[in-house]
Amino acid sequence: MDPDSITQLASDGINKKLKEVSRAQPECTIYRVHRHLRDLNPKAYEPEVIAIGPYHNNNEHLKRMEGHKLRYLQQLLDANDPLNDIKRYVAAVSRLEAEARKCYADLPETLTPAEFVQMLVLDGCFIIQLVRKFETVILREENDPIFQMNWMIKSLQRDLMLFENQLPFFVLCELYDLIEAPGQHSRFWNLLFNFFTSLYPGQGSKAMPIVDPRQVKHLLDFLHQSWLPPPQCLGGGSSHQVITLGTKLRFIGSAKRLEEAQVKFENRPKGKSLFDVRFEKGVMIMAPLTIEDWTESFLRNLIAYEQYFGHNQNNFVTDYVKFLVCIVGSSMDVEILTRKGIIENWLGDEDKLVEMVNKLGDSVAEPGNSFVYAKMFEDVHKHCTEHWNMWRANLLRNYFSKPFSMFTLLVGVWGLYLAVMQTVFSILQYLQGKR
Repeated sequence: MDPDSITQLASDGINKKLKEVSRAQPECTIYRVHRHLRDLNPKAYEPEVIAIGPYHNNNEHLKRMEGHKLRYLQQLLDANDPLNDIKRYVAAVSRLEAEARKCYADLPETLTPAEFVQMLVLDGCFIIQLVRKFETVILREENDPIFQMNWMIKSLQRDLMLFENQLPFFVLCELYDLIEAPGQHSRFWNLLFNFFTSLYPGQGSKAMPIVDPRQVKHLLDFLHQSWLPPPQCLGGGSSHQVITLGTKLRFIGSAKRLEEAQVKFENRPKGKSLFDVRFEKGVMIMAPLTIEDWTESFLRNLIAYEQYFGHNQNNFVTDYVKFLVCIVGSSMDVEILTRKGIIENWLGDEDKLVEMVNKLGDSVAEPGNSFVYAKMFEDVHKHCTEHWNMWRANLLRNYFSKPFSMFTLLVGVWGLYLAVMQTVFSILQYLQGKR
């Protein structure tokens, strides 16, 4: 084939593809976690008991919850719809079908509009009824297994915040309007916040203010916005200022190394936010952090969210994890932070906690131009490089970290002492001889 023919065929092929591509940017808000993050711990992103949305609804071990979804829908119909007619819910969600479909980046092509609406109604009604029952005991049936087993609630809390396990938030609000009353979104947000609040591993969470439902993408976004620290914690203090980095960020050392350099650690039990880490006059002040079995999954999914939607510079969870990776490098660091009341380790094993923290930082983009702790890191570096602090840290590290090195140092000091004393005695003897 001659070059002109090849050129024409290739151009026609590209033009055909260009016509198929929309000029508008995708409106997706619900993605699958990319491989580099998933491979570090696939289970952290996968539901244990319930599938919400299309990405996991074919998983065999999650099928058991489909019966509970139907029972919860039946309870809503019995209580809120005298005609027991599902058409009200289906009609309302059908009007949102096209908009909701655009929210998913990887929707199966075989999923028909009717199947998609059915999924949205069942999953949405289940979530709403679950949080209503969680808040109001009289709504629960005596034999409801979800509230008879404590582990089930904790697993549902975890599953419903997963990055891949989401419904568009505006769908949930539309269904809530039908179930309760139009315009009662603040009530719905309080129900959601009360249901999820125990997942937060530290201070900073609060019920988010009333906003347009379309300003919230999904439940994980709701949790992220509800955990957003106050402005003064992300740039209001002289030691905690968000700055633009002109040079490569210098990371700080571990808790053990910092302690050797005369850095003291204190906890701030009544601090405004977990993310409000202060360094003042050689003291690093931190709010308590609780590490439990589900903490890794919670943080990983929030980090994944920030990796996709971090252009607004609200990467406070990712930045905090990067800070943790710096100061937690060994079991000795965990021991120091635990002793100071900063870390509460419910994993039991200190080495297990170290491994979890360090893997959290893997395959995560390096801090950008608005790293929350940049100024604090610079202040720590200045403190640690002061002559006395550096000398003391080197002394402790090189001579007191190992028994043999310490023994060698003591022998050397003792030898120096004996040599000095021998010289003194010799001088005294010489002076006495002169007399």
